[in-house]
Amino acid sequence: MEFKHIHRSIAAAIVIAVCPVQFATEARAQPAWRPDKAVEIIVPTAAGGTNDQMARLMQKVLQDRKLVPVPLVVMNKAGGNQTLAVVYINQHAADAHYLLYATATVFTNQLAGLTKLHYAELTPLALFLVDHSVITVRADSPMKSMRDLVDRLKADPESIAFGMVARGGPNHLALSQAMRSAGVDPRKLKTVVFKTNAESMTATVGGHIHAVVSSVSAALPQVLAGNTRLLAIAAPQRQTGAVANVPTLREQGIDANGIANWRVAFGAQGLAPAQIAYWDETLARMVTADEWKNQLAANNVAGHFLRGRDLVKYLDTEYNAARSAMADLGLVK
Repeated sequence: MEFKHIHRSIAAAIVIAVCPVQFATEARAQPAWRPDKAVEIIVPTAAGGTNDQMARLMQKVLQDRKLVPVPLVVMNKAGGNQTLAVVYINQHAADAHYLLYATATVFTNQLAGLTKLHYAELTPLALFLVDHSVITVRADSPMKSMRDLVDRLKADPESIAFGMVARGGPNHLALSQAMRSAGVDPRKLKTVVFKTNAESMTATVGGHIHAVVSSVSAALPQVLAGNTRLLAIAAPQRQTGAVANVPTLREQGIDANGIANWRVAFGAQGLAPAQIAYWDETLARMVTADEWKNQLAANNVAGHFLRGRDLVKYLDTEYNAARSAMADLGLVK
C-alpha cells in the first residue's frame, strides 16, 4: 500500500511538472497576428491636404522603420462630407489590413443624419493628435480679446460674421460651446461657410468677414505673416510653440474647453484581439519616431497618443460633447 501511494505521488508530480511546459508550448504555438498583404491607410479627404500628409507620414515611418512587414498604400476616399471613407472601411469587416485616418466628422456625420454608421461600429486603435480650435481676427481688428467679441455679440448677435469650413463641424461646435458658456445664443450667430480655411482667412484679411474659427494649423500661416491675430484657443490649458502666448477660453472667463479636432486610427468592425494588439503595439512605436514628432512640432499640433480603454473613454466623452453642442444648434437628426 505504501509503495502504491508513493508511485501515485511520483506520477502526480510528473504531471504537475510537465503540464506547465506543455501549456507554455501550446501558447507559443498560437501565432500572433501580423499583416500578410498590403495595408491600406484610408484618408477621408483629398490628396495634398493635412490629413493626406499625415497619412503619408504614417506610411513612411511604418515602412522605413520596418514596423510593418508588408507594403502600405494611402487611399484617398474623399466625398460625402467624409462619409465615403467610413462606408469603404465598413465593407472590410474583420480585416485588419485597412486603417482609417479619421477626423471628428465620424461623430458629426452620424449625429446630423448624413450616415447611419455609428463610430462604435468601427474598432478604435489609436489617438494620434489634437488640433485645437482657435478664433482669429484681422491684425487691426478693434476686438483685442474674447471679452470684446462677446460684448459685441451680446449687443448684436449678427454683428460678427464667422468664417468656417463646415457647419456643424468640430470648429463650429467649439465656437457654439464657447458662446453658450459666455451667454450668447449660438443659433443667432452669423456664419459663412468656405470650401477651405485658406479662403476664410483670405476673406478675413480682406475685411469681408470679421473672424474665423479654425484649427491652429490652418490659422498660423496668416498669423505668422502678421495679417491676423489669435484671440483665444479652445484647449484645456495653454499650448506651446507658436501659440504659447494665446490665452485659453477659460483664462478669459469662458468655461469651455472646446470640441477637439482629433485624429484617430480606426480599424474595421469585428477585429480579433490579436489584430487589435498588433496595431496597438505598432502604432505606439510609430509615434515615438523623430520624424513623427518633428512633423507635429512643425505644424504646431499637440501630439496626444491614447489606445485601449483610455481611447474608448476619450471618444465617448468627445461624442457626448459633440452631441450636446449639435443639439444646441438644432443639428441632431
